[in-house]
Amino acid sequence: MFSDTFLTENNLINLLVRFSLNLVVQFVMIRLIYYRFSRKADFLFSFFIMGIVIFFICSILDSVELQLGMALGLFAVFSILRFRTVNYSVKDMTYIFAIIGISVVNSLANVPPPIVSALIINGLILCFTIALEMYISHSAYVTLVVIYDNLKLLKSENDPELLKDLSEQTGKNIEMIRIQKFDISRGIAELEVFFKTR
Repeated sequence: MFSDTFLTENNLINLLVRFSLNLVVQFVMIRLIYYRFSRKADFLFSFFIMGIVIFFICSILDSVELQLGMALGLFAVFSILRFRTVNYSVKDMTYIFAIIGISVVNSLANVPPPIVSALIINGLILCFTIALEMYISHSAYVTLVVIYDNLKLLKSENDPELLKDLSEQTGKNIEMIRIQKFDISRGIAELEVFFKTR
């Protein structure tokens, strides 16, 4: 069948179809999932360009049939590159790895039937990503450090009043508190407060 052999052939049309699929999946991953949950626009450009370049590098490596050792060596060199001027969070690094993985899969995967398998693999990656993001956004706490001056409310029997007072002062629905340190001479305490954004 045409659909079975189309994406396994090395030609320009095959490359453009794979590239289009890769671009659509990257757009969903970066713009619709990553940006929606992180609201970080700083890395959008880097993620897109990285995915595009890796896709074409892998396609070229596949078309010229380089030895596996040389290909792994090239990726090892690439993998030790670090963005030294920016501190990435673990989540940002995970998205970088996901973009690299998606680009490699879309450029090299030839599991028959190719069109269906590419859609299933990309769909699974996107589904797991959105499911984990939604779970984390509903269950994870955001923390904030607060300097607090009403030390009498820090007694354990005053917990409900303390939560109410901190919620009013911060404008957040504070659910938990951790005392970091006291300064009794100045009458203040440093508290780490926990709240959910959604």
